[in-house]
Amino acid sequence: MLTGLYNNLMRHAVAEELNNSKQNRKKNSYMKKTLLIVGCGDIALRTVRLLHTKYRIFGLFRNPGNTEQFRSLGVIPIQGDLDNPSSLKKLSGIAQTVIHLAPPPNQGKRDPRTTYLLAALSKPERNKQTILPQRLVYISTSGVYGDCQGAMIDETRPLNPYNERAVRRVDAEKQIRKWGVRNHVVVSILRVPGIYAETRLPLKRIRDGLPAFVSIDDGYTNHIHANDLARIISMAIQHGKSGRAYNATDDTQMKMGDYFDLVADQFNLPHPPRIPREQAAGRISPSMLSFMNESRRISNTRMKKELQVVLQYPTVLEGVKDAVSKIDI
Repeated sequence: MLTGLYNNLMRHAVAEELNNSKQNRKKNSYMKKTLLIVGCGDIALRTVRLLHTKYRIFGLFRNPGNTEQFRSLGVIPIQGDLDNPSSLKKLSGIAQTVIHLAPPPNQGKRDPRTTYLLAALSKPERNKQTILPQRLVYISTSGVYGDCQGAMIDETRPLNPYNERAVRRVDAEKQIRKWGVRNHVVVSILRVPGIYAETRLPLKRIRDGLPAFVSIDDGYTNHIHANDLARIISMAIQHGKSGRAYNATDDTQMKMGDYFDLVADQFNLPHPPRIPREQAAGRISPSMLSFMNESRRISNTRMKKELQVVLQYPTVLEGVKDAVSKIDI
């Protein structure tokens, strides 16, 4: 009889401990700071891996079928479409911090997606006061500087977008800065160059034998490894100053053709052929040519100093060598 009583007491104690544990986990989850990620692709997933233990994370998804990897890291999916403002009503007051990774549309000179997002974040909930985010980090592009003819530039360089793709990014930056000032929200802008990783290398281009420019016609290009960009985003959340732009680039100073040659060498592929610029028409796609027609070297001093970033891959060579070990050639 005593044994039965003891066993019953133990079962109740264990059940109570499990119940308390579940309640504590739920309580701790709600005690975490809240984070909304808009634009849930590769960079967002890499960023979530760094932040999921520190934040209760929501992700905006146009397609609910793309949520599996994010769900596995505890991300709470919200269905919505930046091209459909009526679908964004759930975003109001949902998070203290917002990471805006979504690109503008593919045409026009404005970014209506950013317009709709900011409006949704600012819209008061029904019968409630508006609860705005405390911080927003926007991932822009270094293309906003335009062609700098190979000059070394920093964030004080006047913006001079060369094509409509970059014009739309400038529009988004302006919207976000004004919104931050108007609503007293800390906004930081990361100007990102070419992103590379083991899944983001120009191997097909090299295997197809597409040409690069001869050195005299070639321009400087800039890069950042996808893992380093995720780390920069996470540091911007902590240390980014309000209204401040940061060049999110590595230390490499390299022309585009030399980058293709470096990748080819590491994967034992032939170098792309080199052609003068006047032979580019018909041999290089207009979209690729728009990148090749710009040349700039970008300083990352402000990023390292203010965001306290230490790059895992300071140069493209280190990043590409690491990629070789992860790809089944």
